[in-house]
Amino acid sequence: MATVDARPIIASGGEPFETIMSAASSLSDGEDLVVLAPFEPVPLEGVLSSQGFTYEAEDLGGGDWRVTFRRPA
Repeated sequence: MATVDARPIIASGGEPFETIMSAASSLSDGEDLVVLAPFEPVPLEGVLSSQGFTYEAEDLGGGDWRVTFRRPA
């Protein structure tokens, strides 16, 4: 499993998309990628689901979200 905490990247004005996509591409079949974000990353959910990933989004409260993406086995 890999984890990308996008919150500090976004808070500093950065764009975490490339970091997240790099982590996703390094996963083996059946592995998970957990993304922590200060909002539900709906566009990212669309991009990765179009690549065959499934995902589960969880509202952690306070605006934070944890989205677990799974590469199909």
